[in-house]
Amino acid sequence: MQLPVKRREVSKAEALAFYKDEPYKVEMISELDDGTISFYEQGEFTDLCRGPHLPHTGFIKAFKLMKVSGAYWRADQTRAQLQRIYGTAYFNKKELSAYLIFLEEARKRNHRKIGAALDLFSFHEEAPGMAFFHAKGMEIWNELLKYWRFEHRAAGYVETQTPIMLNRDLWERSGHWANYRENMYTSSIDDVDYAIKPMNCPGGMLLYGMQPHSYRELPIRAGEIGLVHRHELSGVLSGLFRVRSFHQDDAHIFMQPHQIQEEILGVLKLADKIYSTFGLGFDLELSTRPKKSIGTDEQWDTATSGLRAALESYGREYRINEGDGAFYGPKIDLHIKDALGRTWQCGTVQLDMSLPERFDLTYVAKDNEKRRPIMIHRVIFGSIERFLGILIEHFAGKFPLWMAPVQMTLLAINDELASYAFQVKKEFEDKGLRVIVDDRTESLNRKIREAQIQNIPLILTIGAKEKESGNLAVRTLDGKVKYGISHDMFLDAVLENIHGRKLELDIFQE
Repeated sequence: MQLPVKRREVSKAEALAFYKDEPYKVEMISELDDGTISFYEQGEFTDLCRGPHLPHTGFIKAFKLMKVSGAYWRADQTRAQLQRIYGTAYFNKKELSAYLIFLEEARKRNHRKIGAALDLFSFHEEAPGMAFFHAKGMEIWNELLKYWRFEHRAAGYVETQTPIMLNRDLWERSGHWANYRENMYTSSIDDVDYAIKPMNCPGGMLLYGMQPHSYRELPIRAGEIGLVHRHELSGVLSGLFRVRSFHQDDAHIFMQPHQIQEEILGVLKLADKIYSTFGLGFDLELSTRPKKSIGTDEQWDTATSGLRAALESYGREYRINEGDGAFYGPKIDLHIKDALGRTWQCGTVQLDMSLPERFDLTYVAKDNEKRRPIMIHRVIFGSIERFLGILIEHFAGKFPLWMAPVQMTLLAINDELASYAFQVKKEFEDKGLRVIVDDRTESLNRKIREAQIQNIPLILTIGAKEKESGNLAVRTLDGKVKYGISHDMFLDAVLENIHGRKLELDIFQE
């Protein structure tokens, strides 16, 4: 049936009159600017919507209702709870089928299920929205930070650390108290108001302002793995993707105006290098001044022009996201693409000329005059918790060897060979490898199967033949088995793979 879908524009007064018996629509219309408001009519049904819509229903050849759920009106727990109905529609059944297959694959990769199955992390009602990382999860966490520090040190960054709680005066000076207060956790100590930091920036300003700086020192690139807290409504919390407590791989770059383009390019190239290590591509987006902001028009124009020029110089396509910048400056967002083609906003580069002014930061220029530095805020992982969740789904829990929480398991055939297996374990651990021994009195096939379920990249069988010859029998998750590998040859191949942070396990290549 080709039921027409017609757009009709009415005045705000007409819209309010039409929906006088529908309080939710009246509330929405009342908040709109004066002017024309669009309705869409489909048969006897009329709905308030910006559009656009299809010309008629004949375009829809396949649809499916997916689920229903409760939702508070405008995500406010004090308001009425409504029912939300989810559905999807496509131009043909083939596209719908492909989408449903995609959803099933995404379900299998759900980081919460994989995280529980691999014993990586958990959440508890004693701390809603705040992840508990288990020993295996911490192995991955530490590898991520080790890599982060390696690349940043090579790119000329120093690492700093600032307190988790700072007083109200600081947050008023930074503008957060007026612009971000509803997302901050606060406390009172000795009759002084404090807030747990929702971001690391103000602490970084204090560090820069501790001593005078010369233009010869700039740019100064200071990174911080900072623990921050932001209040999120309980209804939007979602595993590691939406939490209340998380770590940001923040960095602040203080520079002279002529260094803007070069430094932004440096950040983009560093992000590209880091993301590619995980097999992640990314798209770029320039977000401009929001309605709620601080700083002058001139500052915003200069900052936005600087970001735009850097993007043009970088030579990759980007899109404009009007009005979605931070309240203190425009930003470049980096949306990474995972193995399923999904995009996630992780990295961001924000140019800020307001905070250096608010904190009276200066440097002595070449003419011996004091000047105001320009500053870049930037993250690459973004939230480390969220980035780890993305990686879990990207790799479906089968991490590259260098990231795997357990890199290999030694399967002792019987009790008599267990002591030899532990000797081999000690040899490998001395090389920095993460190794376990499975000496349970279970069948070998069961041990292999359980190791595969745990996604352990390397499974080594320790039998009498291996002990006598001093060689190894090695099995990988893809089912390949190699016999008679010497310890030295095995270690050389494994360490080369790990040190190169390779995505593929290529130790059997000839």
